[in-house]
Amino acid sequence: MFGADKGNIDNEDQRLQGKGLRIGIVQARFNHDVTDALTSACKQELLILGVAERDIHHVSVPGALEVPVALQALAEKSKFDALIAIGCIIRGETYHFELVANESSAGVTRIALDFQLPIANAILTTENLSQAIARQSVKGSDAARVAIEMANLLEKI
Repeated sequence: MFGADKGNIDNEDQRLQGKGLRIGIVQARFNHDVTDALTSACKQELLILGVAERDIHHVSVPGALEVPVALQALAEKSKFDALIAIGCIIRGETYHFELVANESSAGVTRIALDFQLPIANAILTTENLSQAIARQSVKGSDAARVAIEMANLLEKI
């Protein structure tokens, strides 16, 4: 912030202020090397943005199709400001990829709308493992930023 008073926080900094926020993370274990990296990057960014480690609640589920039901259970607890969905779906040779990708995404969106709770969707859908690895750190960090920004936005509305 060139020339800015240190006591002032610009709009982006305010949108990304995580102090005092409670964040829930649901991680699918399928393709765990990728989802572990996504989760690690996500948690690191949450901490950088001011979310206290004690305010980050992390659960894991078998795969992407199980993510929405865990998100719903967390949303019902009404103690989170935002949730984050983490998973990795890699295209195979069958139609299964489309089913899992579409249904998990629809479930995440439905929970967000039903509970009016921001959910950052970091369930990767890629053609191959190389694409997933290339995205794992960036998308994990992005999910943390989206969750915090949306939690702050909904608090202001």
